[in-house]
Amino acid sequence: MNVGKILLGTLAGLAIGAIVGVLFAPDKGSATRKKISQKGDDYAEGLKDKFDEFVDRVSAKVEDINEKVEEEIEDVTEQVKRKYKAKA
Repeated sequence: MNVGKILLGTLAGLAIGAIVGVLFAPDKGSATRKKISQKGDDYAEGLKDKFDEFVDRVSAKVEDINEKVEEEIEDVTEQVKRKYKAKA
């Protein structure tokens, strides 16, 4: 979790730095607003990509866990069946 917080803090710092840099650049207001909008879109897209990767990794882990649980359930079911057959 600490790595995620560090990454998020770094990305936020970069975004703030870029915005401040654009605001202090000697440019017309409309051009500055356009640059800020473009940078915001770029950062939003980057964050969306990172989030999608995170969701994919979590989904894969959940699928692995589900498969392992199903295998364990099958094993336990077989063991119970064998015990009941042995008693009968």
